[in-house]
Amino acid sequence: MIALNVNTILEMSAASLAICALIAVVVLSFSLRRWQKRSATVESSLTAMRRELEVMASISLRTGSRVSRIEREYSGVAERIDSVELRGPAQCFDQAIDFARRGTDPDRLTQQF
Repeated sequence: MIALNVNTILEMSAASLAICALIAVVVLSFSLRRWQKRSATVESSLTAMRRELEVMASISLRTGSRVSRIEREYSGVAERIDSVELRGPAQCFDQAIDFARRGTDPDRLTQQF
């Protein structure tokens, strides 16, 4: 029978702990590689999303500029439509015809109607 003394037990325990530590290092190494790959994937996705966001912001800025320009160009149209609607279309035409028959100057007709 093998006599187990304290030194033998300590040596076996140390060897077991060393094997467990080695296994833990290998498992952690694989895990670390997996996380590094995943991190690289996330970073590339983030870069792609950042580029898309910049493109969308640029498009939005251009669209906003166009809308502002259109609003400036056609701001008076709504006022002119309101004034024409207030006058009443039939009444304006009738008045313009009457003024024209009376010999009103064409420039005055254009300004008034």
